[in-house]
Amino acid sequence: MHDEAVRNAFLVQAKACDSLGSPFTARLCRAVAARLDRQTEVGETILSWPGDVGPSGDSVPLRLAGALHALAIKEKIAPLVDIAPDDEEALWQACASALRFHQVFILERLKSPPQTNEVRRSAVLLPGFLSIAERTGKPLVLSEVGASAGLNLQFDRYRYRLGDFAWGEQSDVFQSPEWRGSPPPDGRIEVIERAGCDLNPLDPSSSEDRLRLMSYIWADQTDRLERTAAALRIAVENGLRVEKADAIDWLKRRLSTQYPGAAHVVYHSIAWQYLPDALKQAGEALIAEAGARATLDAPLARLQMEADATPGGAAITLQIWPTGEKQEIGRADFHGRWVEWRGWRR
Repeated sequence: MHDEAVRNAFLVQAKACDSLGSPFTARLCRAVAARLDRQTEVGETILSWPGDVGPSGDSVPLRLAGALHALAIKEKIAPLVDIAPDDEEALWQACASALRFHQVFILERLKSPPQTNEVRRSAVLLPGFLSIAERTGKPLVLSEVGASAGLNLQFDRYRYRLGDFAWGEQSDVFQSPEWRGSPPPDGRIEVIERAGCDLNPLDPSSSEDRLRLMSYIWADQTDRLERTAAALRIAVENGLRVEKADAIDWLKRRLSTQYPGAAHVVYHSIAWQYLPDALKQAGEALIAEAGARATLDAPLARLQMEADATPGGAAITLQIWPTGEKQEIGRADFHGRWVEWRGWRR
């Protein structure tokens, strides 16, 4: 019965990959679901996985896909993505060979959950930052929870086109998601401080961390690979680093300081939902307490892009203190491919 649950998890992941624009990763997951056996240590490990194998649990299909992609990036195996889409036998034989000859590397990679830093989410967050700047009239202090390598901490170093609206200076990272709705507020954003935390932060200057980040981007999504590589280069040029810390302990420190003359923005994208319920409650309480201390001269804002009960994307919500008013200002694709903008309703 456990074999069946594991195979079903790979099929569920395949369906998700199809819907998110990665037919290759979907094919890979379906091939593993159909053909994986216990003749290798990797197969035995996966088919005997003790926890929840699927996307809402340990994401074992993406752990395996990331390990295989890393081997291809390191040129230890030929790129699986180059195998003809209709040649399922060749795809599986290439996978089976990797499982046999690179089992030490794959087994080590299976121990850790996938880690990504989706740069396109900056295009989802930018309208929120513009709304905060417009409403407060102040420069921004940034605090990102679950920042990974910090690539969305430097959103102001990218260039955007959101429908007919253009923002940003010349940059190697250009983002133009499908835009639905009226233009966001126009204006300049000044970032005077930026900081982020993660339980397992990735260092953009580390070749091993760059490999890890790139390997979890689906191999047939060339635009994401190129965009992330460019964002990593910008991060290295600016010495960007994310602090290794527990989200709640870090927030307690960050929120203990007020920033007169600036708007402090706490934000997160597809990160808060992974905190245990007790930590979520503690974090909500910390932010509410800091909001109660906020003033017109030192406002606090919370910008979120997180999944909710509505299917088909994530909710973009914004709350600003000292009033504490909260609104859903839009919705977006989880990978930032489209944004449905509603804006702050006065």
